[in-house]
Amino acid sequence: MGKLTALDTSPDQNMGLMGQRLAVVWMTGAALTVALVSACGSSAKSPGSTPATSSAPASTSGPTTGVPSTTGVSVASTTTVVTTNFNSCSVVTQEEAASAIGQTVTQGILGNATVEGGLACVFYGPSAPSPRNPNVAQPDSVRVVVVKGPDAMTWYNDYKAKVNAQPVTGYGDQAYWDGDASLSVLKGDSYLRIAVAPAGAPPSLSDEKQLATAILPKL
Repeated sequence: MGKLTALDTSPDQNMGLMGQRLAVVWMTGAALTVALVSACGSSAKSPGSTPATSSAPASTSGPTTGVPSTTGVSVASTTTVVTTNFNSCSVVTQEEAASAIGQTVTQGILGNATVEGGLACVFYGPSAPSPRNPNVAQPDSVRVVVVKGPDAMTWYNDYKAKVNAQPVTGYGDQAYWDGDASLSVLKGDSYLRIAVAPAGAPPSLSDEKQLATAILPKL
């Protein structure tokens, strides 16, 4: 008899071989399916997850200021002349004020000086009206204002342009009488303004010169 080949095998044997082959193919396909599902599942987003966002807030720029916010401070939208609030009472004594007006006076108190933008040192005589307000000029009083700093000349010239200024020599770098009530003197970076107003009498330039002579060496 000749040699047997695969075609010579019995039908039962052939069926067994085909079953084994189909099982191998099925198992291989199942393994591939599991692998694909796992791969897809690892890249999918979990339910309820949200994309990551940056927690850093957007940068904002604060308001800008021109000068030391400070008071007398210029903000960016406003331009004002800045002066230091020099204590004018530090350069004039109660005795000097009393000598200038020719009578006793109270101790000096500080008030606002609207002309110069600084602080006025105000002394009151016994006939000063009541109530007394150091923020405004009143009879029977002595007012002394000193503005120091780079804007002293600005204030000096500003008031000079508003009055009938009459030059006065021999006081500071330059000086003028306002023709009505006060003596203004510019010395270096200091602007001194003096008003001596006796009760029942007009302001006295001679009295203001006397007080300026006492004050100027202190500036």
